[in-house]
Amino acid sequence: MGLYPTPEDLSAAQKQNIEAMMKLSQKAFEGIEKMVELQLNAARASLQETADKFQALMSVKDAQDVVSLNSDIAAPNAEKALAYSRTIYDIASQTSSEFHRLVDAQIADANKKLIDALDDFSRNAPAGSESVVAMMKSSLTAANSAYETANKAARQVVEMAERNMRAAAEAGLNASKR
Repeated sequence: MGLYPTPEDLSAAQKQNIEAMMKLSQKAFEGIEKMVELQLNAARASLQETADKFQALMSVKDAQDVVSLNSDIAAPNAEKALAYSRTIYDIASQTSSEFHRLVDAQIADANKKLIDALDDFSRNAPAGSESVVAMMKSSLTAANSAYETANKAARQVVEMAERNMRAAAEAGLNASKR
């Protein structure tokens, strides 16, 4: 792409943007499909467990059987709820990571094109404009550095939150077993 974009350049950029949006949409639908599948499996399992528990309840002969049945039901439910929550979190985290990967690729491509355009501009710029081009490149480098720093910090916060969530979930599960 030269200093002034041609209709072909604009068409190619538009095509690339549409492809990027389609990739993002595809990743979103994949995440939704996983969530729906999880919901259906959980509903199916819950329906079967309810039928099983009802059958067990119908076979109760005395109060001791009721107490025993209640304690047998409570512990697995806490574990299942924790596993379900983890799966939801994992699906959301995986979908988010895919989004970030695609967006990062788009940003890197846009930066490359901007640098190429600046290089093209500097080759065709009038004498004495080198300082303006250098300033623009320096600004771009600083902006990229700030973006990378913020992105890295955000990822560290997410990783820390994931560790804390897993630790809290484990602590809750351990407490429910006691």
